[in-house]
Amino acid sequence: MDQSKQQEDDYGYNLFPERNAPKYKKDSIGATLFTFNHKCQVMLHLALETSPYAKLLLGAMKNSGCQVFKDRHFSCEDCDGAVSGGFDATSSQIVLCQNNIHQQAHMNRVVTHELIHAFDHCRAHVDWFNNFKHLACSEIRAANLSGDCSFSNELSRFNFGLKQHHQECVRGRALRSILAVRKVSREEAEKVVDEVFVSCFNDHAPFERIPHSKKDAKFANRHYESRDRYYANL
Repeated sequence: MDQSKQQEDDYGYNLFPERNAPKYKKDSIGATLFTFNHKCQVMLHLALETSPYAKLLLGAMKNSGCQVFKDRHFSCEDCDGAVSGGFDATSSQIVLCQNNIHQQAHMNRVVTHELIHAFDHCRAHVDWFNNFKHLACSEIRAANLSGDCSFSNELSRFNFGLKQHHQECVRGRALRSILAVRKVSREEAEKVVDEVFVSCFNDHAPFERIPHSKKDAKFANRHYESRDRYYANL
């Protein structure tokens, strides 16, 4: 990738300052006790071990040849603004914003959202930096399948009661994500989201259907694991 173009376009890296700074030692006292890092690591572990969304995505990625390792593919870092996380395609690493994630439910959603990007990166070879439609499609899928637009989350935001509300929530959150990481006009972002919305909204892999709740995600995960056992016996 053209480094001068990356610096000019930024690609949202300004939201993750530690991506461009020397890493502190992960085992230092400052990194583990006197910052949010230790809490972030604990919540990440719980998300990976208990969230049915995350467990299904991890299994699907492993079956696609992209096994995820906690220490290699996740990084708890301080971020700018109100951003909660991001997927760094250059390193295939998920960034978790330790200074902005304070509850386990929030961590579960962020991990799921970013794992959907990682899953897309694995299975579809997404051109994140040069193909705007690829980025828009993955943002639509992440908003649709991660629980970001679940009824309970929308109720907590005082957003409810609209016809086709789930679709509008997905569209809006995908649009905001794009505008946060790309220097484009709102009109341009809306145009691209509209162009790919129907096909990407209806792409539910690996869940098969939209998981509107944790119960739905548990069912999808059990079904996925049963399918793996069935194919293993063929």
